[in-house]
Amino acid sequence: MGSTAKVILYQLFRGPRAPSPSPFAVKLETFLRMAKIEYTNDFSVTQSSKGKIPWMKYDGEAVEDSQFCVEYLNRKLNINLNSHLTEEQRSISHAFRKMAEENLYWCMGLARMENMEFMTTMSGNRFNKLFIWYGIRVYRNQMKAHGIGRHSHDEILHILEGDLRSLSVYLGDKKFFFGDQPCETDAALFGQLSQIYWQCPGSKGEQLLNEKFTNLVDYCERMKATFWPDWEDCITADGTKTATK
Repeated sequence: MGSTAKVILYQLFRGPRAPSPSPFAVKLETFLRMAKIEYTNDFSVTQSSKGKIPWMKYDGEAVEDSQFCVEYLNRKLNINLNSHLTEEQRSISHAFRKMAEENLYWCMGLARMENMEFMTTMSGNRFNKLFIWYGIRVYRNQMKAHGIGRHSHDEILHILEGDLRSLSVYLGDKKFFFGDQPCETDAALFGQLSQIYWQCPGSKGEQLLNEKFTNLVDYCERMKATFWPDWEDCITADGTKTATK
């Protein structure tokens, strides 16, 4: 399925070990690759009208929120990466995506914040430690408003392990989460897992993947090989590379 769609993907700078420090940017860019939609990246860190990033423009029309972008493109270009799923599988995939993006995401953020040196590297040394410290404080306040931040550190890591275990058990020995063919939710789950696997060095999350839930590691490597053959060109040791596709 080819497309000449004029998609501009607005996102953060490239990351040092994954193509973006944002799981939602990795999700959306992976979806574009899965659906074979031509796109151009804009790394100017331009926020949407909602004050968030990533977002996109399609032929000049702004679409905000990664999931709304996916749904918009599905409608506009008649895309259905879930056509091989049963109704039950579609319900399960929806539930897993919501778990990952509304719950696992916050646990991942906590794990990443524990490594200040990597946080500096991940930003391409654009920000000093005082600015990053302030950003972490804002993030912790958001976690508290969400509710998950009201738990203790160990309790949040317990939640993290439970989410990863659920994903690992359901994936089993399948190639993708619902069999030999990827679906839309694979992009979303890969977006979250990519951050834990590659961009939370030394964290409890990385340890859990490498020691307990190794099929999720294999899954990440498989998604990378399948949809990111140019992975090394899309990452940078200092987070400053701005390669486009």
